[in-house]
Amino acid sequence: MTTQIQTTPQQDETIEKTIQGLRQLYADAPVGKTALENSIPALREKLAKGLRSNESAGRVGLRQGKVSELTLIFKFVPGGAKRLRGLLQVMGVNFGTEKVATVHDQRFVFLDNDTKLLFATAYDGDSWDTYLDEFATKIPDELDMLFSELEEFPGFRDPSVKDWIAKYQIPAENWYVAHPDLTVRDIRRLKRIGKAAEEFLDKLQ
Repeated sequence: MTTQIQTTPQQDETIEKTIQGLRQLYADAPVGKTALENSIPALREKLAKGLRSNESAGRVGLRQGKVSELTLIFKFVPGGAKRLRGLLQVMGVNFGTEKVATVHDQRFVFLDNDTKLLFATAYDGDSWDTYLDEFATKIPDELDMLFSELEEFPGFRDPSVKDWIAKYQIPAENWYVAHPDLTVRDIRRLKRIGKAAEEFLDKLQ
């Protein structure tokens, strides 16, 4: 049974304007236009409920709840892609990131025939500066190995490194987080609780 969401006439007008705007955008996209029309009932419901929006992560980037994103695209120095790929293959995921307790994930993607690097990560907190300070404090040598293959990299101990990162950071246009109110620490705590509960239930059987 579907629950009817109560809206005001002003909200209804705003929703309809939004939908009409999307219809105009997709007017010359046949497949997308059909998909949009099929999705309009669900879209109206979502708009009536109020969409969860992204906030600023500080200097650059987006944030949802307790989680922020950071996306960078750099150019490699000559031979940089070959060296970095070799380093990543040897080290795998074990190059020190586990020492930074706020990191949810990160990935390195080689682009345009190994001329560019996309680096993307999600982290806890709403302070871009604090996140970078934690990396620079805990794993500066590991980061210098990783990023020294990129143009203009000053080194993580250099005060200008934040300006360098901000120069190449590209804020996401949109970003989804399944559990925006759970930090890495929260997730680890819930896992411990779940494991303890399972062990307790096993003893009862």
